Amino acid sequence: MAIIAMIVTNACAPDPRVERAAKWLVEEGHEVMIHAFDRSQSSPKSTERNGFTIIRHQLGDIPYGGMVKTAFGLRKFRRKVISTLIESPPDLVYCHDADTLKVGISLRNRHSVPFIFDMHDLAHTWILMPAPKSTIRKLLSRIMLKKMLRRADLATQIITSSGAGEDHDHPGFKQWLSARGLESTVVENRPAATNPLHLSQELEWRVAHIGRLRDLKAIELLVDAIMLMPIAERPSISIAGEGTKAQKIKSLLQKIQDSGEINVEIKGHFNQSELGEILAEVNVMFAMYNPMRGNIKQGALPVKMFDAAVHGIPSIVNSNCLMGDICTKEGLGLAVAWDDAEALKNALISLKQERVKLERTSTSEKDKFVAVFNDLF
Repeated sequence: MAIIAMIVTNACAPDPRVERAAKWLVEEGHEVMIHAFDRSQSSPKSTERNGFTIIRHQLGDIPYGGMVKTAFGLRKFRRKVISTLIESPPDLVYCHDADTLKVGISLRNRHSVPFIFDMHDLAHTWILMPAPKSTIRKLLSRIMLKKMLRRADLATQIITSSGAGEDHDHPGFKQWLSARGLESTVVENRPAATNPLHLSQELEWRVAHIGRLRDLKAIELLVDAIMLMPIAERPSISIAGEGTKAQKIKSLLQKIQDSGEINVEIKGHFNQSELGEILAEVNVMFAMYNPMRGNIKQGALPVKMFDAAVHGIPSIVNSNCLMGDICTKEGLGLAVAWDDAEALKNALISLKQERVKLERTSTSEKDKFVAVFNDLF
């Protein structure tokens, strides 16, 4: 049995990928503690779940996507975790995304503790999201990228969340890493198998967007597409989650609701256990993102696409990227070109009564994940 410290810079409330990995490690007999950064100080300081513990560090109200305040907040969090772990070193540090790599490096240097780098995303692109054309943000992004590559090269193993298969036309994060001399194991964010939800013919039809709310332009595109439909044929919009753009998204949709143009249901924070209930009345999952975010074309895969599919619900995702390849080749929904409201409208209507099946679930991903740790221990 190994003692494993996981590090993540969100509140893990929830974070399906982080919690799924922790659960798998517990099932293999390891002891896992997740050190999470509760930037809004709104979650319990400690949570016990599925055999692992989540410790949430609350260090003041720290924004996502900022520059100075965000940078200082992240540094404060990393220093707090490092000081905690150095006193009682774990057998392994598991770094979720590049903004936690400093913790792994510190434990490696001080106590020769190995560390895993799990690259969910391209962290250096996050700083570009609020202002993609900003010269200062572009410079900071390049600095973050160089630092990430230098630190990642010291990781004992690298895991990532996407990679192109032989039948895919576009690259994933595995190919992005390989082009920079870093090898990795792909473990996709696929959920465990479950019984698909029955589609009721009596309920009004509904389009959902759930999870991290950090792309206002995507929601604006969804609204534009629905407004192209006759008012009596428009679906309701269901939004659930929190994120950097949550307030702006909710304000936009509240105005739409008040105008009587589209019915809207807005839910904030939710637990993974509530997912089935949220999806029970959903016809289509909307999982498109503004490609200006920087990680879409490089291979980001929306967790909501897999979560919807395992419940039988089709998704609409971006075309001309890996998520579009997987969605269409596995029959999980449709891929639409960004900023084409007419095509999105047609896709929504065509999927209204459709149901899909997710053939590949978390079982195969767990096998690959466990193999990485078998090599270590």
